[in-house]
Amino acid sequence: MFIPSILLKQLYTRGSLTSSKEGISFKLKNRLKDATVKSIQEVKLNGRSVPIQDISLEMADGQLVSAQNLNGDKPLEFPLRSIIEMRLARVKGLSEEVKHSIVIGFEVAPFGKLKLEVEDVLSKGTDADTGIPRVEQDDYSRDAAEIRQEYLETFSGKTFEHIKQYSFEPQELQGNIENFTGVAQVPLGLAGPITINGEHAQGDFIVPMATTEGTLVASYNRGIKLMNACGGVKCTVLDDAMQRAPVFVFQDARGARDFVDWIEENFTTIKQQAEATSHIAKLTYIDHFLSNKFAFLRFNFKTGDAAGQNMVGRATFAACGWILDSYKQHKITDFYLESNFATDKKASQINIMRTRGKRVVAEVRLKKEQLLQIMRVDPLQLDYHHRVSSIGSFLSGVNNTGLHSPNGITAMFIATGQDVANVAESSAAIFYSEIDDDGDLYLSITIPSLIVATYGGGTGFGTQKECLQMMDCYGENRVYKFAEIVAGVVMAGEISLAAAISSSDWVSSHEKHGRNR
Repeated sequence: MFIPSILLKQLYTRGSLTSSKEGISFKLKNRLKDATVKSIQEVKLNGRSVPIQDISLEMADGQLVSAQNLNGDKPLEFPLRSIIEMRLARVKGLSEEVKHSIVIGFEVAPFGKLKLEVEDVLSKGTDADTGIPRVEQDDYSRDAAEIRQEYLETFSGKTFEHIKQYSFEPQELQGNIENFTGVAQVPLGLAGPITINGEHAQGDFIVPMATTEGTLVASYNRGIKLMNACGGVKCTVLDDAMQRAPVFVFQDARGARDFVDWIEENFTTIKQQAEATSHIAKLTYIDHFLSNKFAFLRFNFKTGDAAGQNMVGRATFAACGWILDSYKQHKITDFYLESNFATDKKASQINIMRTRGKRVVAEVRLKKEQLLQIMRVDPLQLDYHHRVSSIGSFLSGVNNTGLHSPNGITAMFIATGQDVANVAESSAAIFYSEIDDDGDLYLSITIPSLIVATYGGGTGFGTQKECLQMMDCYGENRVYKFAEIVAGVVMAGEISLAAAISSSDWVSSHEKHGRNR
């Protein structure tokens, strides 16, 4: 199995090279897939071979294996994300001031024979860590959390009652948080039921909203009431893409130009290399953008029910490893896996145009009589207000021609375990209104970069999982359904706030229900 050299180097843990009385040691972490080490064929330090009898391997559980005892009949299990500490006995006198070269030749199933070549400096070591305590044996336990709680109370001189109260096992949090100490509780309110006429979400749904902003849930309920009275909201997912955007640096612009031609010619192989890292990620196309002597590539993936940023990062890294090993026409002088062109956790024009996450539209046709009865506004008032506020949007340079779609998105994100920082991209929206021949008001809102998940990340924990379950949106084959519900809720909020502003109820509502009381 081909492993690009840039990906293979990720096995080595930078900064792990240390010295002791017995010799030196360094760490390897499996960042590829479950594997078994069948044999150690060679280890060289600064060009000098280390005798096989002086090499041993220690697993995280303390198991110590001599390299000379490894063979096909007695391999060493090397699961994904596990760490092996390789010890080289009788190696002394390494300088702390220069880099040292390390070469490891080993046979690993299912990859075959591999050769890892890296450089590292000898760690100088530090005094005992006096920071936040960790428990090496099991840092995701109730005991470890209690140790940090006691540390926090001693450090701050305060007593914490609510932070300590949680209803799940800390072991569930591995890979999602470090230094787990407790929970931050956010009040949960319910909106709805909302009638969604989608391709994936069809029917009535109760919507969980986690917030401390008074009037927010009430406002969304008011918009939902109006939409339901008019037959519900029509929601449609238009596109689906998650990106990673590497940049390749050349000696001149012609080198960059010729490189993107080669990328297009070799897309099939690049796709195979990327998708070999995941059974979910599917590379659909690669955008390229040329500037100066730089070739910016945007790898676009479908990521199933996961948000997928980490998934596509790994897939793109593998593909770029193959590219770096295979492209020979012009010298690549530098390479970065992320060029800031995917605009991760940031609003951007490219994501408005090209989609990041799900591109979803919500549409509704509001009857004039229902608007007057429920909101006390005429369709003409709302339409005119939108046209006036569009000028304000243009003058301010905002990424959203609606009013406050991030309010509902954030409240749903917190409730359902989404990565809340993705509200930065998800805040973009394109709002449109028109009066039809019957005097009714047609509204639509496009959310071009809604990043949501119904599987993985934080979606599987206690309350977050339950909030997704109340909408039947937890697990596989649910993400488009969830995206449609979010878009429908966003539309409800737009209608309610627009009506409140147009009828001058905005301030009085906050006086009664919100922070002004």
